[in-house]
Amino acid sequence: MAIAKAERLMNLALCLLGTRRPLSKRELRASIEAYIEAATDDSFNRMFERDKDDLRELGLVIETVDSLDGDVGYLARRDSNRLPPVALDAEEAAALGLAAKVWQQARLAGAASGALQKLRAAGMPLADDPYEGQSALEPRIPAHESAFEPLMLACRDRRPVAFDYRKANAARPEVRHIEPWILECCRGHWYLAGWDRDRQAERVFRLSRITGKVRSRAAAFTAAVPDHVTVRETVERWAGEIATSTARIRLRAEAGYPLRARALSVRESAVGWDELEIPYGHGLDAWLVEFGPDVVVLEPAELRADVLERLRAVAKG
Repeated sequence: MAIAKAERLMNLALCLLGTRRPLSKRELRASIEAYIEAATDDSFNRMFERDKDDLRELGLVIETVDSLDGDVGYLARRDSNRLPPVALDAEEAAALGLAAKVWQQARLAGAASGALQKLRAAGMPLADDPYEGQSALEPRIPAHESAFEPLMLACRDRRPVAFDYRKANAARPEVRHIEPWILECCRGHWYLAGWDRDRQAERVFRLSRITGKVRSRAAAFTAAVPDHVTVRETVERWAGEIATSTARIRLRAEAGYPLRARALSVRESAVGWDELEIPYGHGLDAWLVEFGPDVVVLEPAELRADVLERLRAVAKG
């Protein structure tokens, strides 16, 4: 729905910018496919008025002109809608080039590529990539979850959403009603931060645990959006990266490399197993559960109990 509206707004803007004389509502309706498909004149009029207001809110200067025959026409003069010259320093231009390489999804990659072409056409010197052709060195942020795009649009439009979410220790998902603030990639996964209406508190959700479709809700936000949202700090706290003590685990040989990378010590244990000492903080149990049968918690006892509880909940599901 959001993409269809964006296409309709773009078509209307192109019509208004491309005409040399004011266009009447009747002419605009005959020129734009979405308007042609409007069931009634009333539905077209409501759609057109909303679109016109949206374009003006985005900064397009639309003039309303009365003709001699009493009809009303609309146009957007190019000289009134010309952007000032784009001026970027070398560091800003390099950052734009890097950002364009980050996105892998076709929709986002096309937008990024088009933006760079427009900047080059405007005379902006964009630095050449010294690693061109060496794809192994390119920065990548995967966004394979189907929830990514609708949540990205909801964050942009400040639109509440609802989705089914399964926590790591839950047997089945439950509905969450969220006012989305920001998406951030951390530890190779995408996370959403927002206001949980049911719990009346800030929450962070991992997109890979969202099941089914993200549903939009036609309502305003009820909580203020903070200036700074600590997504990464929250995820690190959940994963035990903000450690308060240490834990001992047994890890299957040739497995669990992220755990080995954070280990304070590693020694060979039974055949096919190693014993590790790792930092222990809030949320480490949820991370350990992800390694399944490759991990056995030795101590502390409360961590072992938390991991077992989570595994039993998953098994029941």
